[in-house]
Amino acid sequence: MIITISGRQGAGKTTLAKSLAKRLGYEFISIGDLQGELALEKGMTITELMTLEKTQPQIHREIDEKTRKLGETKNNFVVEGWIAYHFIPSSYKIFLTVDEKIGCARIFNDYRPDEPKKETLEKTLENQRHRLEETQKGFQKAHGIDFLDQSQYDFVLDTSFLNADEVLNKLEREVRYAQNNI
Repeated sequence: MIITISGRQGAGKTTLAKSLAKRLGYEFISIGDLQGELALEKGMTITELMTLEKTQPQIHREIDEKTRKLGETKNNFVVEGWIAYHFIPSSYKIFLTVDEKIGCARIFNDYRPDEPKKETLEKTLENQRHRLEETQKGFQKAHGIDFLDQSQYDFVLDTSFLNADEVLNKLEREVRYAQNNI
């Protein structure tokens, strides 16, 4: 089974995808890590890379093709990425959502070397809104999709008021149910 996890910023996608993969004995793959590595190689932040992607679509295509090939050549893995579900249509598609301010607080308290230094919670919220808007525009232009449209997913979970263990347990139950009913 291939599981794709998408969702809003700060919903816990990466943490939970890693934990779910470990619990299932699956490999974990992060499309965001691939983008982050590419941004660092180019000497820029992930936000700057996403802005560049609007004028250099080959960056999107390179990552998209890698994602598509994963779905064609591998099995039993969890992939975390905003639009991985689109390139692996046979995957079990999970969307994690979170209240914007709760997600922002989580991001503010988490350090990532591929993101700008976080000055204040308000500035972080502003940066996250900008990043989400730019990302949505880019995906709409490149692929004609809105990854925030929850109707595209097999399972949607709001993580706002759940801790990581509660979310992981719910995800595992849902995935095991799906495995037995597909």
